This record gives sequence, C-alpha cells and structure tokens, in this order.
Amino acid sequence: MSTPYPFTALVGQDDLRLGLLLNAVSPAVGGVLVRGEKGTAKSTAVRALAALMPEVPVVPGCRFSCDPAAPDPACPDGPHEGAAGVSRPARTVELPVGASEDRLVGALDIERALSEGVKAFEPGLLADAHRGILYVDEVNLLHDHLVDLLLDAAAMGASYVEREGVSVRHAARFLLVGTMNPEEGELRPQLLDRFGLTVEVAASRETDERVEVVRRRLAYEDDPAAFAARWAGEEAELRDRITAARALLPEVVLGDGALRQIAATCAAFEVDGMRADIVMARTATALAAWAGRTDVRAEDVRQAALLALPHRRRRNPFDAPGLDEDKLDDTLERNGGGDDEPEPDGPGDGGGDGGGGGLPPQGDGPDTPPRPEGGADDTPERPESGAPVPGQGGEQRPVRAGEPFRTKMLSVPGLGEGAAGRRSRARTEHGRTTGARRPEGALTRLHLAATVQAAAPHQRARGRSGRGLVVRRDDLRQATREGREGNLVLFVVDASGSMAARQRMGAVKGAVLSLLLDAYQRRDKVGLVTFRGRDADLALPPTSSVDAAAARLESLPTGGRTPVAAGLLKAHDVLRVERLRDPSRRALLVVVTDGRATGGPQPVELAARAARLHAADGVASVVVDCEAGPVRLGLAAALAGDLGGTAVTLDELRAESIAGLVRDVRGGGRSGNGDRRAA
Repeated sequence: MSTPYPFTALVGQDDLRLGLLLNAVSPAVGGVLVRGEKGTAKSTAVRALAALMPEVPVVPGCRFSCDPAAPDPACPDGPHEGAAGVSRPARTVELPVGASEDRLVGALDIERALSEGVKAFEPGLLADAHRGILYVDEVNLLHDHLVDLLLDAAAMGASYVEREGVSVRHAARFLLVGTMNPEEGELRPQLLDRFGLTVEVAASRETDERVEVVRRRLAYEDDPAAFAARWAGEEAELRDRITAARALLPEVVLGDGALRQIAATCAAFEVDGMRADIVMARTATALAAWAGRTDVRAEDVRQAALLALPHRRRRNPFDAPGLDEDKLDDTLERNGGGDDEPEPDGPGDGGGDGGGGGLPPQGDGPDTPPRPEGGADDTPERPESGAPVPGQGGEQRPVRAGEPFRTKMLSVPGLGEGAAGRRSRARTEHGRTTGARRPEGALTRLHLAATVQAAAPHQRARGRSGRGLVVRRDDLRQATREGREGNLVLFVVDASGSMAARQRMGAVKGAVLSLLLDAYQRRDKVGLVTFRGRDADLALPPTSSVDAAAARLESLPTGGRTPVAAGLLKAHDVLRVERLRDPSRRALLVVVTDGRATGGPQPVELAARAARLHAADGVASVVVDCEAGPVRLGLAAALAGDLGGTAVTLDELRAESIAGLVRDVRGGGRSGNGDRRAA
C-alpha cells in the first residue's frame, strides 16, 4: 500500500483543510464539495484525510461494517446481537465516474435467486463506504443514474437493491466528498444541495508558497515513507485534536442568539428550503468544538455561512458562487452580531498554525471568487450604448444578453446510443422497457417474462421435479430500455453588422443563453462558433461547461460583414473531429442568424453549399431566424431548407408560444442509425 501524502504537509488552502476537518469532527455536517482548477491538491487533501479519522469499531466478518454497539437489524450478514467488536481504520472509498450501477450498489445473483430463492448478494461501493468517506473525483461528470442512486442513499442512509421482486437493503451512511473543476461543467442542483459545505480552491500566486509546494512534493516523491515520518508528529497532534473536538461536540450549546443569526442569514440570502439552516447550525457547532469552546459565537456563524451558503444561493449555472460579505456582516450585526462577546481563548481561535485546520482569515481569500470578465461587476466600466469601438472598423462593443426564458424542446430524430441525458430518445440502461435480448456480458436488467418464456420449454428435459424453475445461463434475457441521451449542441452565432442593433442583439443573446440553460439541464455538451467580418472563430470547443459558453457569449462583439459560409464550414470541421472522438454522441446544430450572407463572390450560394455539407452528413439542425423589420427576405428559412433542418423565429422558440411548436429537429440526409423522423 502506498504511503499517502500527510495532511499537515499541505501548503496553504486553509478553507479546504478546514472544510474537511469540520466533517471529521462532525460527520453530520454532510460532506464537502471542493471546487477549483486542476492541480490544486484537491484529491491529495481528501485522500490524506482518512489517516486522521478515528478508528471504526465493526462486527468481525460483517461486509457492511455494522457497529457492534448498535448493529443494523436488517443487515444481510446479520443478525449481530451480542457480537464482539474489533477496530479498523476509517476507509476512503473512491467512486470512479465511469462506474456501473452494480459496482456502486452491489449485485444480486439473479440465476440463484430465481432457481434457489437465495439472496446471493455481492456488496458494492456504498457498502464499503458505510461509516467512512465516499470520495468522487470529478463529481460533476458522474452519470445521472449514479447521481440518482447517491441521492437516494444520502437521503435515506441506506441502499436498496431490487431486481424482479428480490430485494436487499443495507445501511449506507457516509461522508460524501466531491472534487470538481468548474470548467468541465456544473453539478445537478439536487446533488449540489446534498453537500453540506463547499470550498473554492486556487493555486497560490505567492512565489515563496509555490516554491514550498514544489519542494515538499519532490521530497515526498523521492521517499514517501521518510517524508511521512517527518510529519508524523504533526499528524498525531492533529488526530488528537480531532478526537478531542469530537468528544467536546455534544457539550457545545447553540444559543437562541446564534440560531437567530443563522435563520436571518439564510433568509437574507434567499436560499431554498431549510437544509441550509440545519447545515449552518451543525457547522457552527463543529467550529466551536474545533476551537475548544462550548458556546457558539458570531464568528462561528459567519464562518459557517461562508462554507455552507455559496453553492445554495445560485439560481442557475451562470451565477458565480460566493457571498456578499458586506451583506453577511450587516445581517449578523442587525441580528445580534454587535453584542459584547468573550475574547477568543480556545486553542483554535485566530489564524492557522501552519499545521492544518486553523480558522482561515476573513475577507478576500480563496473563498472569494474572482469577478468574471464581462459580468455584472463590470457594468460601470461598460458604455451603455453599443457604440463602435475606436479603430476597429465599426465593431460594436458587447451588448448584454436579454433575460433568459424557458425554450421549447429541441431533439435529434431517431434512436441514439449516446451518453445518458435528457434530450433525445436513446437505448439506455434506464427508462421504459421496450423488449428483451440475450445479455452481452454481465446481466444488469433482467426481463423476467422473457427469461421464463425461454426456460419453460426445457423444464422436463432438465428433470424438474419440484416447484422451482430450472434456469440456466442461456435462458436469461436482458431488458432493452429506451430513455434519453445527451447530445452535442453546437451553436453557430451570427455576430455581423446586420445583427448589431443593440435591442436586437440583446434579444438574440438572451435566446442563445436560454438554449444554453436548456442544454445544461439536459446534460449536453456545448460548443460555440461565431462568424463576422471575413471569417469564423471557434469561440468555445465542445465542452460540458455551459457557463463557459455563457461567458464567451456575454463578451461577444458584433460588426462587419456576414460570412455565413465560413461559420457553417467551421462547424462542419468541429463536428467531424467530434465524431471521431465520441462516435456515439449525436449532434444538434443550432444556427442563429438572419440569413443575410454578405462578403465575397456569391455569398448566398456559398452558404447554401456549406449547408448542404451538413445535410449530407445527416446532422440534425435548427435555424433560429433573427430577421426583423417590415421587409423579410426569408433567407434564414431558405438556409434551414439547405440544411435539411427546421426554422423557428425567436418568438416561436419560447416554450409558452403556441405557434411553431418545435418537435424533433429534422436531420439532413440521414440520421445516426437510419431512423429518420420528420418534424
């Protein structure tokens, strides 16, 4: 077994260390989500935490880690009454993002269950993680069906495996820790809310601190055992402090004043539901115990808010996480924060001691997110009008997007086999049952009727004499299911001068923003191609980060001619490369333009020829017609015809519109599996 990197050897990252340590003190806090750029010690810190956790008493031989003091009466390995306990180290169980459902929850031997009535159950990762840590690296990339199972286990504290009337239940209470890079996409709101705390991490910009990080890492890689031995003393001290804080936790008093501050803070930041209040209360209590106190103070409430609320106040994936600390301080002061309080006297009060786990300084720090370029904080520096930028040939400054709205459903025709999502019809492991087939590999979803039908003719030949059905491996049938897949939604946006009227471009950006929000909710990948002047640019390569696409859209300038052909050719190249990378993910091309191609010889004919390339590839497409004014040329509709797709106006795109109801988007010449369906 490799020697883990010592937790106390981490440099900086005060919020990250504190969030993990508070969960070690009080697992009821509910876990922690670590957001940040790659290479910021997220995974290293999580894996190092297990060495600091107190040992866990378990029933010997129980695969489900039952507590001998209070064994689970429904444990599949039970009963355990009167069993003597043994201690083992706390576990950190890692859930790979590509894991199967059976690997997560466990698997039943369906053949033995049908023929013998025996619940032969192989536990999964949820059983391994019971009373320990369940760690998901890149948790934002976790498949939806695994997210659903995690949500169920986190809500009920148990895991249920049910197959055709045969069921197994076992306890599954764990500390959920996830790490993610926001550039790769956001997390589903339901799972996001299940994390008690969230911390933002970023690499230090201080030269001396970066030097120390490299020095320690190289020393660890040269001799992990010797490096760990040098930090053994600090690790033991921190482990003892966690144990002491755990012992003190039941004695901590959460007074009415602190409770009122917690409720007022959650109300002021308009968080949904009551989970935020409960998590803040538990976190503030853990902070007091960590500081060696039995009373919760305003400073604990403030720190708890900074850790528990940022991810709960987001209304959509384009909102930057974080809290307005001035508003937080004002709320605390108006609800009792200005009262005289005892001076800090606990061992953890004040700043960190370099050994990990001290309270981080307040104010601008790792938990304060940078202000996005082109966002709301830049408004005073941006001219109100879309005036031309000096020296840039009539280019207009970026125009703010209009308010997003709920869009109609756009889907790719036919039946795909791509990654699970919520857009287009696909053969999936989840959804409604549509038939049966012989299993290819492990059986995951039994089709009972088809299995019985396959086994029934052979019962006499197999010597059946009792009531049980004699079932062989060849009789088993896998249920085929139809669900929904996520697609690659590639936006091709006209940023030319004909689109540059301020009010009009704001509405266009609002429509694209609405489609991006829809893509986020349907678990799509997105890409953004823009065209203006003489050429087209790939503003954003295909990614799961729709908020990155929204940021590119916000800063998009307009002006110049309209090279529609260049935009479509760039999109053709992007889709060709993506088909090689991920052949199973089908594409949906969304062209946002008024169709008025200009620049160069025969621009309209060139645009039509470029469109027919997509039609020949069978790409499903829709043209959002942005043409305005009393005189309408219908060029966008003609472009949609060349694409073999559908044209909708901005008004028809709205879900509440009764005109132009959007159904399956028409494909070009062929669809991914030959199943072509008209709109």
